[in-house]
Amino acid sequence: MVGRGHRGRPGGGGRVGRGGRPASELPPVDDLTAWLSGRLPDGWFTGAPEVTVDREEILVVGELPAPENAADADPAARAASAAGRIARFREETREDRMEIARQAEHRYGRKVAWGARIPGSGEDDGVEELFTTLSVPVMTRLRQPERRVLDTLVDAGVARSRSEALAWAVALVGEHTEPWLAELREAMSTVDELRARGPRLDGEDDEDGEGAPTDTQA
Repeated sequence: MVGRGHRGRPGGGGRVGRGGRPASELPPVDDLTAWLSGRLPDGWFTGAPEVTVDREEILVVGELPAPENAADADPAARAASAAGRIARFREETREDRMEIARQAEHRYGRKVAWGARIPGSGEDDGVEELFTTLSVPVMTRLRQPERRVLDTLVDAGVARSRSEALAWAVALVGEHTEPWLAELREAMSTVDELRARGPRLDGEDDEDGEGAPTDTQA
């Protein structure tokens, strides 16, 4: 299932996506999870990976089997063992992941990033690592009160720059409002479905594929 965090409604609102294209022109990702389940090699992950999507990126994070550790291994040793297992997976699957990413980008119009996690047990929180995820600049204009907030974070050493302070603030909001954001995403998905089922205007494609072509048709 397309997961939390980076979920985005494909094709919504006419906003500009990767490469300057409106989001409404991006390919839909309705079948992404099914496509990945058929395309990923057997045995990579212990189960279905978590897949999150926005207008620029597809992030695939899978769970790896935990390495064997001595019964008396401390949390630091278990974390080091897990990090080593993730590093081995990253190296051994590099070429295959690059080819899958190339195919997915062609099919869905978004870059693909990868990650792996090994769950913990007891007092061990586990280890997760993301590989070369996409960093996208977001331009905005801020008035003095908002700029002072960012400068305070920088002066206090919370962030090294205004851009890092803004990213920190967005992460903090996301952490504390995730239930509300999830409801908002679900509501937007429902609106998209209702819009797709709505009546068509004259000249739009009918079910037989006739009618005037639109600018999103290949």
